Amino acid sequence: MSKTIQKRLLVLIFFDSLIVSFSIYMSHFFLNPYVTAFDFMMLVSATALLFTHHLFSWIYKMYKKVWQYASLEELLGLIKVVSLSIGTTAIVQGIFFGEIYQRALIITWMLHILLLGGVRFMWRYYKTNSFKTRATSKKEKANDEKTKTKTIIIGAGSSGQMLARQIKKSADWRTELVGFVDDNERLHTLTISGYPVFGEIRHLTHFVEKYHVTHVVIAMPSASRERIKDIITLAQACVKNVQTLPMIEDIALGNISVKQIRDVSIEDLLGREPVELDITSISREIQGETILVTGAGGSIGSEICRQLLPFNPAKLVLLGHGENSIYAIHMELGALAVPTELVTVIADIQDKERMMDVMFTHQPAYVYHAAAHKHVPLMEENPREAVKNNVLGTRNVAEAAGMSGVKTFVLVSSDKAVNPTNVMGATKRLAEMVVQTMNQKSPTKFVAVRFGNVLGSRGSVIPLFKKQIEAGGPVTVTHPDMTRYFMTIPEASRLVLQAGALADGGEIFVLDMGESVKIVDLAKNLIRLSGFSVEEVGLTYTGIRPGEKMFEELLNEAEIDPNPVFPKIFVGRTVPFEFDQVETVVSDVNELEYGRLREILLGLANSKNTLEMSR
Repeated sequence: MSKTIQKRLLVLIFFDSLIVSFSIYMSHFFLNPYVTAFDFMMLVSATALLFTHHLFSWIYKMYKKVWQYASLEELLGLIKVVSLSIGTTAIVQGIFFGEIYQRALIITWMLHILLLGGVRFMWRYYKTNSFKTRATSKKEKANDEKTKTKTIIIGAGSSGQMLARQIKKSADWRTELVGFVDDNERLHTLTISGYPVFGEIRHLTHFVEKYHVTHVVIAMPSASRERIKDIITLAQACVKNVQTLPMIEDIALGNISVKQIRDVSIEDLLGREPVELDITSISREIQGETILVTGAGGSIGSEICRQLLPFNPAKLVLLGHGENSIYAIHMELGALAVPTELVTVIADIQDKERMMDVMFTHQPAYVYHAAAHKHVPLMEENPREAVKNNVLGTRNVAEAAGMSGVKTFVLVSSDKAVNPTNVMGATKRLAEMVVQTMNQKSPTKFVAVRFGNVLGSRGSVIPLFKKQIEAGGPVTVTHPDMTRYFMTIPEASRLVLQAGALADGGEIFVLDMGESVKIVDLAKNLIRLSGFSVEEVGLTYTGIRPGEKMFEELLNEAEIDPNPVFPKIFVGRTVPFEFDQVETVVSDVNELEYGRLREILLGLANSKNTLEMSR
């Protein structure tokens, strides 16, 4: 025990002893102020009270409480200790004197609660409000008020109350809390921590204008994503500076403090509850196994690696073509000090012999194939490279996986593989055909996973929009009516892991993506989140680029199976296709003219198998 703690304990015991000894005398004084003698009965009662108070305080750890954060729980603990010590003293009086001085003990009980509780909660008030010993000039105070941001908290529940207390006691917060808004009518016109609850959330605009508020904090960490999305939209229409508390799981697990409010992110506007994993099934498959991830340095591949580590695989093989990205993810994962062996492999998936060598050397049980070319306009101009990487590369990795005895192979595909109108989507559909064909030839279970646009991944619109905003605008959008399905990088990676655990072989797994989002709405939201108005930054339309569709689909009509195999996860039915023609395209890719190659790819991907395969 440190000297500071010892000193604190002795001071607390000393003051408690004074109060306990003083209270029994005062109780008799209040009952009979003309008889003030400290007789033998008072001595015995005082001794019993003193001993039992310290005994029960020790038993219930009252001296270990941090009274700076005292709440109802500490008050109830104090009442319990006082009641037990008074009850024990009553028994002692009955034994020694044959009677119990009930009125005196009742007054003593009240004095103990008042004085012992008063001292502790005065200390809490002192620490919370930080009594200042120095005088603050009117000028300093006026300047301080000017620099503070007027804030309203949305949500007067436990999280909002905790945040209000944190703001109140911390001198570091340059915030003047005005009050709360909450939909709970029972709280309206009442005060919490000294701050009023104005009214319903839908009237936020009125309160913002009335109190000149410039900052809103959303303190509803357990609310649904859809509800948070609506509140963010409402708040952004009133003020530029909108922040939110972390998720309730992070607060509950102690990963994040309630005072660590963060800026609203674009992910908060998806309006969809996150995908929940079947932890047991994934852990059963992954724990103690060797896992190989291709494209491990990319956005999706690196997140798959991060999501895999908590399941404790024996070895994780990080395969990629770019040495810098593989180095970065290896350093990041290595810093976590996990027992998993991390192996880096620099290799090109177009090199079949190299893929065979890697598979037979490391003998992985699971392969997550995330390596791919995915940029739509670039692949329109480079169809050969798209075929070589997305189709030939997938075939090389899949064949090596099948021959080396891999248990499960998961292909990371795209919603652009559905009725594709571009080269990238067509090659991803052909890659799906490759793994579905391999599933019929090999004991390895081959599956594919489709999802929409991934927020924040390389080549996605979010990084582009951010750069355009930083440069002062304008933000460029192809068409005002263009829509896309969106998901976060962690969501996409979780779907890949869950698909591996659910795989029977030959399936195409699809996430329930909710409603599609207009690209123009996403751009406008990102502009507002950056602290600007659309008028300040500007928004221009550039027209649809080659190969782009107005909207994306997750399954075509022939593949749709309405029954989910897992919450929010659907599986598509396998549709017939001519794989011989796919192999012909792969073998003849260097000899086909670009326009003809594109035509053949789109024909095969859309099941137009009667297309003549001429060179």
